[in-house]
Amino acid sequence: MNAFPKVSRRSFLVTAAAAGGGLSLGFHVPYARGATAQEMAPEVNAWVVVKPDDTVVVRIARSEMGQGTLTGLSQLVAEELECDWKKVTTEYPTPGQNLARNRVWGNFSTGGSRGIRESNDYVRKGGAAARMMLIQAAANDWKVPASECSAQNSVITHTPSGRTTTYGKVAAAASKLEAPKEITLKDPKDWKVAGKSVPRLDTVDKVTGKQIYGMDLKLPGMLTATIKDCPVFGGKVKSFDAAAVQKMPGVKHVVPVGETAVAVVADTWWQAKKALDALPIVWDEGPNAKVSSKDIAQMLKAGLDAPEAVVGNQNGDVKAGLASAAKKIEAVYSYPFQNHACMETMNATAVWTADKCEVWTPTQNGEAALAAASESSGHPAAKCEVYKLHLGGGFGRRGAVHDWVRQVVAIAKQVPGTPVKLIWSREEDMLHGRFHPITQCKLTGGLDAQGNLTSLHMRISGQSIVAAIFPQNIKDGKDPVVFQGLNPPGPEASLGYTIPNLLIDHAMRNPHVPPGFWRGVNLNHNAIYIECFIDELAQAAGIDALEFRRKLLANSPKHLGVLNAVAERAGWGKPAPAGVHRGLCVTMGFGSYVAGCAEVSVSPEGVVKIHRIVAAIDCGHAVNPQQIEMQLEGSFVYGLSAMLYGECTVKNGRMEQENFDSYRVLRIDGMPKVESIVMPSGGFWGGVGEPPIAVAAPAALNAIFRATGKRIRDLPLKHHSLKKA
Repeated sequence: MNAFPKVSRRSFLVTAAAAGGGLSLGFHVPYARGATAQEMAPEVNAWVVVKPDDTVVVRIARSEMGQGTLTGLSQLVAEELECDWKKVTTEYPTPGQNLARNRVWGNFSTGGSRGIRESNDYVRKGGAAARMMLIQAAANDWKVPASECSAQNSVITHTPSGRTTTYGKVAAAASKLEAPKEITLKDPKDWKVAGKSVPRLDTVDKVTGKQIYGMDLKLPGMLTATIKDCPVFGGKVKSFDAAAVQKMPGVKHVVPVGETAVAVVADTWWQAKKALDALPIVWDEGPNAKVSSKDIAQMLKAGLDAPEAVVGNQNGDVKAGLASAAKKIEAVYSYPFQNHACMETMNATAVWTADKCEVWTPTQNGEAALAAASESSGHPAAKCEVYKLHLGGGFGRRGAVHDWVRQVVAIAKQVPGTPVKLIWSREEDMLHGRFHPITQCKLTGGLDAQGNLTSLHMRISGQSIVAAIFPQNIKDGKDPVVFQGLNPPGPEASLGYTIPNLLIDHAMRNPHVPPGFWRGVNLNHNAIYIECFIDELAQAAGIDALEFRRKLLANSPKHLGVLNAVAERAGWGKPAPAGVHRGLCVTMGFGSYVAGCAEVSVSPEGVVKIHRIVAAIDCGHAVNPQQIEMQLEGSFVYGLSAMLYGECTVKNGRMEQENFDSYRVLRIDGMPKVESIVMPSGGFWGGVGEPPIAVAAPAALNAIFRATGKRIRDLPLKHHSLKKA
């Protein structure tokens, strides 16, 4: 574990005087409300710092959790800046500074595959503005028109005379110039750094162990805490006997945390854990103490035929279409709770004093963490600060809900002036997640005499994440996240199939288990529901699964493009290796189009082997193709783990899975070969981290049907016998 110095709120800023001639360049971005480099203090940087040795520090507001955001956004800035890529590094600004400077860095939230697709424009403009200011500073020094100068690789050249200078030499003068009002960005076809598979900027530090994660953080005089919350959601602490453990080795404090939890603070985490394990706690388990998975399943089942439901996508007359269908097919699918199961459990370090609160934590949203710190500390946000660290896994768990930040501040508040690091045990992390929402889905399809799909009713019954976390965003009873991958034509169009009579609706049923945004979110189960049912319909129609989809996708060329790409690469329609069967899936989510073809075998004993997945993605613009391929591979680890093993069940109001022995993830010997096709068509910015997850399970399930004759409609697979029917 590496030492980490205590960081003051403004210590990340670089001043021109201290840099001895190097200085920071501030750029106007949409969130700056008209601020220019002159209006912001010259030593304060929005996006780029240029040092005297030409080192360029790119400030990244989004969080790095393995997805490559630091590198991708730096590529976009560097592309427009025309700097030397070998001298680029990064750092995080803080949410406190963002607040103080009218949110000059914009949105800190890193979720929904939005890191690059929602900030590409203004970070590129930041790089372009810097380049223009540096060139203008050199031109002013040379007393020549800026139009006669150009920049490349951090060197500015006056073309007629051949004179040159470097960014580091003119940075001080550049910072005194007004930021340009008109900025023209490069055409992506002219990119030299962006769009290329350059090495990641954070690899070396991770490989050498230099990278600091939340659990590595050390501050002088720091104590360590761990916590137990009531294992039943909605329960409280009735009583606890602090005296029983107060004299155990290293124990410093035993403190309540709100009404629902107790924490032990000690010299080391292990001492805190041993004492917490020995601490007598009496729980008031509350009204949910008898709830089981069976109860929740019955509640959702009732929603499948309930008369009241909110419409997400509708056209034609489904009732009439189904009534006149030559053949009608019906199926019910379900999807369980899932845990994020980050390898790094929830943790944070806090120092609370009467006039200030500081927090160091891995977070997907520094501004949300700042709000949580402010609320828990009792201080206004202006007197709080959050220092963001790299995440040892996020997947949505460290995004919208910051319960661990509230906890660490509540603990530190009871030990004023002392740094306290809170680390959740693995069991606490598993029991108190924010779980992938549980749903069931009833699908009814109608085919005409020629096997054409004329009608489809898709009823989703289940949990709403938005109702639990952002209830103010529920409009007319509708949670838009529920319909991911199923939206009609328009700005958020994602369902590529053209079906004359269509109704997709949602009966909201919210159990007591708290939901959260789990990587890929509702697109994961929605893709299973519709893509496996499309296969069922194709089978009922006696039509090849690829041809059935192609006909329905005739009006959606981007869906069709990725589907055709995987079919061709996988050899659809050609003989597969002996005993191997193929399955298809295509979907759209988070702005990107994705398709997959899985090759699967099932032994006579019912053992599944996923040999290969061919996947194609059209994300519009590909900033780092190699990183996109890595994201696809990582997505399939996550998606296949959920399909094969992932399930969180409820007994007596609490989750039953407390560690990886009962919540298994895919191991390396079960990982299929992944062939990625990155095929950016340009013109839009799609996400990468989440959409590929959704195609892994449906493609594999459709292949399993061809191998066994069995339709798997509820997950995980570990509950099913896959011996051939």
